[in-house]
Amino acid sequence: MKRVVSIQDISCLGRCSLTVALPVISAMGVECAIVPTAVLSTHTAFPGFTCKDLTDQLTPIARHWRSQGVTFDAISTGYIASAPQARQVLDFVASIRSPETLLVVDPAMADNGALYKGFTPEFARAMGAVVCSKADIIDPNITEAAFMLGAEYKEDGSYDEDYVRELLQGLVALGPKKAVLTGVSLEPGSCGVYGLDGKTGQYFSYFNELVDARFHGTGDVFSSTTVGALLNGLELDEALAVAADYTVACIKATISQPDHNWYGVDFETEIPYLLKLIGK
Repeated sequence: MKRVVSIQDISCLGRCSLTVALPVISAMGVECAIVPTAVLSTHTAFPGFTCKDLTDQLTPIARHWRSQGVTFDAISTGYIASAPQARQVLDFVASIRSPETLLVVDPAMADNGALYKGFTPEFARAMGAVVCSKADIIDPNITEAAFMLGAEYKEDGSYDEDYVRELLQGLVALGPKKAVLTGVSLEPGSCGVYGLDGKTGQYFSYFNELVDARFHGTGDVFSSTTVGALLNGLELDEALAVAADYTVACIKATISQPDHNWYGVDFETEIPYLLKLIGK
């Protein structure tokens, strides 16, 4: 069985981060170890959330795992709380990563033109230069890409394909082997992903329908599904298509329920559909 470690926070309520990554990846038949970078009472869209930073636990966990000879097929990172923690996460990755270990980075820190609470433009640029530079694959949204690059942010409907490609060129220049932009909309009613292979210079994309609803945690669903699909043997473009289709299905399932919560998507009931997408 393939094994991945997911490094990000635990939001105790809110369907995001590790509470999404662990069940989604496990359901796909991949062992998912976890390294919580912080414990939050809820995700950051709730007012007054509590947060316990766990940066001081990263080195002891890595040391113990090395003593046990544990190896991983992939490492996936999500929400990282601060610049010092980003450096600790990078040290953690370096200490357990082998040359064959895939590193997928979701620089979860911004959306809709704004950084999440507590983050600064300096932190965003540090994420790009410090963590994303070492990755095999990064999958920021357009807001995160713009902040990491210090580029102009443009809203849906105000950018074209040239703008998307310029962002991708800037992202691969940071160092990752492949960069993928999520939430790209080049035509009305359409939304998807657009990527660039930094080695070959080849662009790739996949688009689905745009569902007119926004929920926290959809990026975590997408990123976790991508990692799980890759470890099921799919190529990156295939994995991205699976992740996009599953994420759309989760949003649709959520809005179909009149009493749905605003703070996350119903990914659980759509897991059978996900397994069908990957042939299980």
